[in-house]
Amino acid sequence: MTQAPRSTRRQLGQFGLALIAAASMILVNPAAQAQSKKDSAVIGMILEPTSLDPTTAPAAAIGEVVHYNILEGLTKINVDGSVTPLLAESWTMDADGKAFTFKLRKGVKFQDGSPFDSSAVKFSFERAKAEKSTNKAKGAVFNNISHISTPDAHTVVLVLTNPDGNFLFRMGENTAVILHPNSADAAATKPIGTGPYKLDNWAKGTAVTLTKWDGYRDAANVKLKKVTFRFINDSSAQVAALLAGDIDGMPRFQSPQSLKQFQTDKRFVVELGSTAGKGIMTINNKKKPFDDVRVRRALSHAIDKKAFIDGVFEGLAKPIGSHMAPTDAGYVDLTGQYAFDPEKAKALLKEAGVQTPLNVTLTLPPPPYARKGGEILAAQLAKVGIVAKIENVEWAQWLGGTFKGNFDLTVINHVEPLDYMAYANPNYYWGYDSKAFRDLAAKHSATTGAKDRTKLFGDMQRMIANDAVNVFLFNATNTAVYKKGLKGLWSSSPIFANDMAAVSWN
Repeated sequence: MTQAPRSTRRQLGQFGLALIAAASMILVNPAAQAQSKKDSAVIGMILEPTSLDPTTAPAAAIGEVVHYNILEGLTKINVDGSVTPLLAESWTMDADGKAFTFKLRKGVKFQDGSPFDSSAVKFSFERAKAEKSTNKAKGAVFNNISHISTPDAHTVVLVLTNPDGNFLFRMGENTAVILHPNSADAAATKPIGTGPYKLDNWAKGTAVTLTKWDGYRDAANVKLKKVTFRFINDSSAQVAALLAGDIDGMPRFQSPQSLKQFQTDKRFVVELGSTAGKGIMTINNKKKPFDDVRVRRALSHAIDKKAFIDGVFEGLAKPIGSHMAPTDAGYVDLTGQYAFDPEKAKALLKEAGVQTPLNVTLTLPPPPYARKGGEILAAQLAKVGIVAKIENVEWAQWLGGTFKGNFDLTVINHVEPLDYMAYANPNYYWGYDSKAFRDLAAKHSATTGAKDRTKLFGDMQRMIANDAVNVFLFNATNTAVYKKGLKGLWSSSPIFANDMAAVSWN
């Protein structure tokens, strides 16, 4: 066998090494890319929060970023709505339902090294019920706490004025997260909690980035080292971002018209679930002529809810007749109370002495259900003589103006569960001031018997509907779209949260 010259053998050897190196690159690079994907995720969100402190600001988008990620409460609400321990490892309730004793986890620290103990819980709840508190659960939850005691560093006793069958659920909402006295004042921009992630960066208008906190009590089971929440309120842009791989998932996808495209694309998973949302056309009850119940009832008869749901959600929503979701215990179906009847709407307007055309402003925040839905509502209102001038505003403008009571009509999805007590607050943005409802709500709160509470709960729903406080439109289906291989994202939204410590890549 003839042997090749030494120079040729050297060249062949070099060529062979090059092939091996190239093969190594082919084998290693995809693995490296996959590895980079396995420890990070980019999640799409519709709205950018104006603050990162859910105990002082009302936007549900805050919870999507910080709840269960940076900030934690005593209990945890799971995707199925069940309540389990979180910062409290156990609890007991007295027989009268008015006192709860929480045993706190030991060895837990805040991300700045401050200890988590009963004094932090006491501080957080006293702050939430303070005179100057802007906590949106102040009236319904924290004002009902009459006494807080801390027998030791790991025990908290909360005594209620009235029993609250939902109290453990309330303790799992983002309004009840625990902050430390040293860092609470800065939580709007620099939240420091006990959760698995720390705030890394907030690029205003674009994204919030969180990084894994190695000091978390269960850090070994947190798979994602970095989580980025990107803000995309345009539905077409959401679709484009998913298809381009710019985001890995959208737990609350807002383009139902594009669902079939993702359902037939093997790169994606589509899941449909439930929400606690109540989509409404809010009416400013303090403004004339909306202070007349006949005018508000006329608005309800003027709206074709089925046409709205078909046009906005492709049918992926249920009509509602009061401020409760069909998934709520004790829900009463009142959808038949205001049938779509333009002629009756016109008659009610005439009876109320309203001269048509009636010119009003319909203020619309960024979500697609509002912008697209607003056009449908305006067209339906026009048919009964109400000319609704559409005013599109950004989310910060809506919170700073509309939510302060500066509007005629607006469209919004109230996603907070069991938030019916807002109707007992005459200073809430829709301006409903009813002593009869406040008395009914107080009676419900003071009642302990399950049967009586259920009846009173139904009476409250009926009163809100009878007074036509708002036009109750829809309870949306939760739609989650994400890349195949990503697991742990919530398919339902009992609350607006993204529990990223439970998310990982296959």
